[in-house]
Amino acid sequence: MQVYAPLYILVTGSIRNTYFCSMSIVSQLQQCTIAGLKALYERPFTAADFQVNQTKPEFEGDYTVVMFSLMKSLKLAPEEIGSALGGYLIQEYPNYFSAFNIIKGFLNLTVTDTYWTSLLQEKHADTGYGKKAMSGKKVMVEYSSPNTNKPLHLGHLRNNFLGWSVAEILKANGYEVIKSCIVNDRGIHICKSMIAWQFFANGATPDSTSTKGDHFVGTYYVRFNDEYKKQVESLVVSGLTKEEAEKEAPLMKATQQMLLNWEAGKPDVIDLWKTMNSWVYQGFDITYKRIGSDFDIIYYESNTYLLGKDIVQQGLDKKVFYKKDDGSIWIDLTTEGLDEKIVQRRDGTSVYITQDIGLHLQKYEQYKFDQSIYVIGNEQNYHMKVLQLICQKLGLPNADNIFHLSYGMVELTTGKMKSREGTVVDADDLVDEMIQTSRQHTEELGKVKDFTATELDALYNTIGLGAMKFYLLRVDPKKTMVFNPEESIDFHGFTGPFVQYTHARIKSILRKEPVTAHTPLPVLSPLLKLEKELLVILEQYPGIIEQAGDEHNPSVVANYVFNVAKIFNSFYTEHPIVSAETEEKKHVRLKLATMTANVIRSGMQLLGIPVPERM
Repeated sequence: MQVYAPLYILVTGSIRNTYFCSMSIVSQLQQCTIAGLKALYERPFTAADFQVNQTKPEFEGDYTVVMFSLMKSLKLAPEEIGSALGGYLIQEYPNYFSAFNIIKGFLNLTVTDTYWTSLLQEKHADTGYGKKAMSGKKVMVEYSSPNTNKPLHLGHLRNNFLGWSVAEILKANGYEVIKSCIVNDRGIHICKSMIAWQFFANGATPDSTSTKGDHFVGTYYVRFNDEYKKQVESLVVSGLTKEEAEKEAPLMKATQQMLLNWEAGKPDVIDLWKTMNSWVYQGFDITYKRIGSDFDIIYYESNTYLLGKDIVQQGLDKKVFYKKDDGSIWIDLTTEGLDEKIVQRRDGTSVYITQDIGLHLQKYEQYKFDQSIYVIGNEQNYHMKVLQLICQKLGLPNADNIFHLSYGMVELTTGKMKSREGTVVDADDLVDEMIQTSRQHTEELGKVKDFTATELDALYNTIGLGAMKFYLLRVDPKKTMVFNPEESIDFHGFTGPFVQYTHARIKSILRKEPVTAHTPLPVLSPLLKLEKELLVILEQYPGIIEQAGDEHNPSVVANYVFNVAKIFNSFYTEHPIVSAETEEKKHVRLKLATMTANVIRSGMQLLGIPVPERM
């Protein structure tokens, strides 16, 4: 058990005289309340029988026990329960609670200054504060999932940032995490880019045109759709219906033939496919490095699209699937509120759901994970429900622990994006814009005149990428959002740069007045309001990491570190640190600043955002 400071000798069978331990103050309050209710009313209670909340700012106290849920079982007024319980807690746990008051059915408790200063003494220099020991459990997080016919775009950025951050948050919660990616490198959409290159490139390459590989291939995907529209319009003018024209357009026919040739393994088609994909992979690697995204394992659809056929036969044998008269194989999910779903075409070829079933089994056999998380947009909600249901009905391992981290689409202030029309904002272009915007804002502040050119470039990258990541991660993943590049980089708003600047501000203070880590803190009573408010929120950090992991939600961390930064700035504005009223006060505030900087750095790292020492 980790300890903050021993205050009394441990007594067998009691939590009355105990140590400050790694359990949060809320958990300790729950335990003390359970013990108090049992002692007062001679019956067992659990934490589910009452609520504990942070006390509202307009009332005196730190944490509140809500009495209303106890009225029915105890047949007493909430004020009577609160008065008895408050008196008991103050008498029996003087280490934790120094005062109480009752507002209607709410018991507001004040936590002792000794608790807070003990926490500060023990944890202020702990850079691993809030993180759990390894649990022995393993999680796979799959994210990114790009197509090799175009570069990564804004939607991919939200996906990558979510997946990477969730993986890091789960690591902080003690899980072994495998970051994975499935690359969609085959199919009709890939053949469209290949055909367009054959027809219109005249042998051009990324090198010959000085173009990044994924951007180069993406231009031919757009070119295909532009030329295809022209052919369809021409055929409609000649007398065909639009539906007939779409089927008869020479480009589409050539593309469909190329797909057949690829599936047949025709050497020249395979060679072109490998070459164009290699251009895209080189481009992807550059982008991933720029945005700080990485993977432990990458799967390719070209290697997995045949998976699942054996499983389909097993499903037939188990009567999970059934065969129609035309030879196609289906599953009936109508009793689960869905519909009938095909799992194998009549010609024996697999569909996407079949491949995903096979890949789930392959990944499990390879890693034996306890949970498999798919970071996929909410337009695939139905697909993911079907995948889990089929895996469960087939009895595949860990089917119950498939989790779809469904997220909303991200749009620009100009509206929705469409890949085939070339209106998508490429990730690289957006990163460049963010870095340039960070340059402009930083230069306007005029505080970096002593930076070298190399230091400035690094700072602009840190601020620009940090602003974009924070803005995209501060919103609950389930919500659709609009990305505003200019708003995201405001140094005074709910932004990454605001948090980064707060960290740099603290580090500037600590450079002038280094902290003596092992010097015991004086017992200062009472702590000032903002000193205590800052300690209260810092104490909550381990719970924030746990909540973000349980909810698979990085916005919990983003909102938290912003609030920490906001409270610190209010504290620092009101209370000087280096020129504090007394040497004792200065010592406390320096350690408070140190702990704040460590928590901000740790939280931002979980979001994939570096925090500069100077800015």
